[in-house]
Order: sequence, then structure tokens, then C-alpha cells
Amino acid sequence: MTAARSWLATAQDSPFGVHNLPYGVFTAADRPGQRRIGVRIGDFVLDAGAAARAAGTPSVLLDADSLGPLLAAGRPAWSEIRAGLVEWLTDETYRDTIARLLTPLAEAELHLPFEVADYVDFYASEHHAANLGRMFRPGSEPLTPNWKHLPIGYHGRAGTVVVSGTPVVRPHGQRKAPADAVPSFGPTGRLDIEAEVGFVVGAPSMLGTPVPMADFQEHVFGVCLVNDWSARDIQAWEYVPLGPFLGKSFATSVSPWIVPLEALEHARITPPARDVEPLPYLDDRGGEPWGLDISLEVRLNGYPVSRPPFAAMYWTAAQQLAQMTANGASLRTGDLFASGTVSGPEVESRGALIELTWNGENPVKLPDGTTRTFLENDDEVTITATAPGPDGTVVGFGEVTGRIVP
Repeated sequence: MTAARSWLATAQDSPFGVHNLPYGVFTAADRPGQRRIGVRIGDFVLDAGAAARAAGTPSVLLDADSLGPLLAAGRPAWSEIRAGLVEWLTDETYRDTIARLLTPLAEAELHLPFEVADYVDFYASEHHAANLGRMFRPGSEPLTPNWKHLPIGYHGRAGTVVVSGTPVVRPHGQRKAPADAVPSFGPTGRLDIEAEVGFVVGAPSMLGTPVPMADFQEHVFGVCLVNDWSARDIQAWEYVPLGPFLGKSFATSVSPWIVPLEALEHARITPPARDVEPLPYLDDRGGEPWGLDISLEVRLNGYPVSRPPFAAMYWTAAQQLAQMTANGASLRTGDLFASGTVSGPEVESRGALIELTWNGENPVKLPDGTTRTFLENDDEVTITATAPGPDGTVVGFGEVTGRIVP
């Protein structure tokens, strides 16, 4: 497939050309109090609702202040609107009409693009799970007995999902080190990151009806970047026997752009070989698996510290969706589920500080001469990612950034 070319010069070789067209919500100086659906093209944000009206095809789905109505509309509407956007941005006859509806990205304020209904976080990287097993269960099998039979996950707090750029307040909670006689309460001393990829649900499902892997594209609208901040000392004390709670629920940051699934067709790959045969509802060997060749980069205070490969993930998003609904749990428009920490086999490909520093034993060295085991106040973490697109193009995901404040 040859990638379409936009009449907009800055979009010609951009990761945000017409082969991508991610969706977000923005405000601009001309109407600072009015949130509008925007589509990123090159270094600009297109007012999608105004563009539809100017092209003579007004859409209530694009004239909203959130992506919610568009998400709920389903796959046929998503494809139709995407086709319209591509036409307006590639056909010279629309140039003068559409160009005046572009806002420079630097002048746009980006917001959380949809109301998060439910948030689920998985644990799908074998490298990450095995590393943590080796740290905390030395001498035992690194993976728990269930790990290769089902995608493990936990339900988080939708209300603390925040858009990139939102400060992350260092959380307080109970901590108890192995040598402590009793727990204490105070700010976490082991604040960590988790570089992840998130999947945004559009079309809902019926309660009591599992969603099979084959229906993944009918329900999932697109993909974003996620940083599932983690207070490791709070988590370690509270998580037995039920799992993550206050050590995770204080903040989860997401990127402001949702890359549509259609933009990732050329990034689809076969996931790593599995040495345990999955049960039929999770068995994707006879179809077209949803492994994705997404390359992440993690920067701490501007310095690259890790490049996690999403291609190495053991469980795919389609399998995660099937597992999430296997008991009949329903999907809602705006559900967000994330992959869990993305980690590869090398030290420099680990997507969390607890792995990069091996639980604090090997601090990360920064160019200014300082070191980190876990995050300090005023530290800033930025996660970016790219994927292959058609005809040698690159699909960009933007970034998710957070700065730690006391």
C-alpha cells in the first residue's frame, strides 16, 4: 500500500501524516473555553467538527467536546469519518477551506480526550513478570503457575486517569520494610514508572456476553501511551492477598492522542512463540494475531534510559479483551485497558525503574552526575513511541509526560 500524501507540507514526512490522523480534544486561543475534537496532522491540530461542516458533511460525532460519541458510534462510523478526513487533507480542492481550520500544535491546549469508564491494567510482558519473580521469589520459578494460561490483570481507578502534563503528586500510604517491626505512614520512597500501551474501547458489549478475539476490531477504537505510576513500597505491603490498590490508584497518565487501529495495520506482527497451549478462547494461532511492532522510549529528565519493545509482549490486546470479558463482564464506551509494563530481554529495554535498577541495587546514572533508584521530586518522565506505517512511513503516538511534585 502506498501512503497517501497531504497537501500540507509539514505532514509530508511526519509521523503524523494522513496515514496516522490520531484523535484528541483541544482548546485554542480563539475559543479558550470551548473544547473541540481535534485530529493531528503534521505540526497542526485540525478542528474536526468545523472541517466536516466546511466540507458540507456536518457530523454530530465530531461536533462534541469529547471523543465519547464518536467512540460509541462503532466501526462503520469510524471508517467513514476517517475516509472523510483523508479526503479533505489530500484533495487539493479542499486546501483553502480546510487550511484555515488548522491550529499550530504549540498553540493548542490538549485535554483528556474521553471520559474513562473503567480502567484495567494487565501484566503481559514475560520479561517484566520474570524479572520481578526473580527479585522477589529467588530460588523459585520466576513466573506464577497461572501466568502462561491467562492474561493477569487488575482493575484500577478510572477517576485518577489523567492526561499527559498533569503533575503527579507523590502519594502517601502505609509502608513496612522487612526489618520494620510495624508499618509507618508517609510519602512513598520508591516511586516508579511503568511504560505501557493502552487500548480504548468504543462500541460497548452486552452484560453476560463474552467478546471473542475475532471481535477485537469491532470494539477497540484505538491506542494510546500509558504510564501507570507505582508506589512500590506501598504496593509491597498492601498487595497480599488481593493485589494492587493505593500503590497504583493515585495517578495513571495517558497521552492526549488516540491512534486509530486502522493506522496500525502495517505494525501487526505475530507475537512471540508460546510454550504453553492456550485454552480455545485465547488461542489465536489459527487467525491473525494482534501482536504490534511498537517501539517505546522512556526519558528521565530528558535523558533516554530505556527503549522497551512492545513486539516482545507475550499476551496480545485481543487476548486481553477476551479475558476481560470471558466471565460475561460488559464493555462500556470509554473503557481503557493497558498492557502492563513493556519490557524486553536486555537491561536497556526494561520499562520500569524497579527492573532497570534491579530493585535499587544498580542505580541509573544521569548525565548531570546524579543517580536514581526510584523517582525524586521534580523528576520528569516522558514516554514516546513509534510504529511502522504504510510505504515506509512512521506512525507517531505523541508522548505521555508527568512531573513528580511533593
